[in-house]
Amino acid sequence: MATILSGKEVAASLNERLTTQMRTLEQKGVTPVLAILRVGERQDDLAYERGAVKRCEKLGVEARRLTLSASCTQAELMNAIRSVNEDESIHGCLMLRPLPAGLDEHAACEALRPEKDVDCITSGSLARVFTGKGAGYPPCTAQACVEILDHYHCGLDGRKVVVVGRSLVIGKPVAMLLLARNATVTICHTHTRNLAEECQKADVLIVAAGKAGAVDGRCISQGQVVIDVGIHVDADGTMCGDVDFLSVEPLAGAVTPVPGGVGTVTSTVLVGHVIEAAAKAAGIEPNV
Repeated sequence: MATILSGKEVAASLNERLTTQMRTLEQKGVTPVLAILRVGERQDDLAYERGAVKRCEKLGVEARRLTLSASCTQAELMNAIRSVNEDESIHGCLMLRPLPAGLDEHAACEALRPEKDVDCITSGSLARVFTGKGAGYPPCTAQACVEILDHYHCGLDGRKVVVVGRSLVIGKPVAMLLLARNATVTICHTHTRNLAEECQKADVLIVAAGKAGAVDGRCISQGQVVIDVGIHVDADGTMCGDVDFLSVEPLAGAVTPVPGGVGTVTSTVLVGHVIEAAAKAAGIEPNV
């Protein structure tokens, strides 16, 4: 039976570190501010926004909602981003995506200043992930995976990690973060031959396929650490991940649950990026 890697425990540990950083900022008279830019009223956007605001409030970070109608023009959207860029009291911006059809999402993402890009939507932030240089921050979910592995002392140096998924949101960035920690990384995807065999070779398996149940017990070898990034709702209305938990859990050494795993840590990482951005803006050495 696998050890359950609870995201709640990881988030609590991160909160302790962030609270220490917040005390330092408070002593300097600095209040970190996150701007949440939402276009329209998508239910998943509203849910994510509520979660982010709640996490901000818990840690003393100010969250400012910037909302536009789903029928807004590109110019209105770009003006909103420009206002975020020019407001020095705002340290980070979360733009909820995907944007409504008809808006140029790429142009909107690229318009944001990288140093305020706390969820890696700009080319500048991606460049930092791949090169280790420049402004910006890695995707919150990708970093959440690494935070979980660190918290549970799953050593990465020299370990073989297989990442299932190659998106710029999770797959590629998390592979770069793992390479920076001296892991040996293989990226698999829908065209990978003998996917199950490749997965079985891993010490650590990170599944970000974007498909419910994409990895099951046939892909698992005894004792593996399995990180499930996926979030879906099945036909019964039950939340599930990219991993078929029931068939994987008896074989794996450790596995993240869905819900209660990676997603629980992601919002805390987001707030951590805002706190770090505020510290940098104030000339304070961040320690988060």
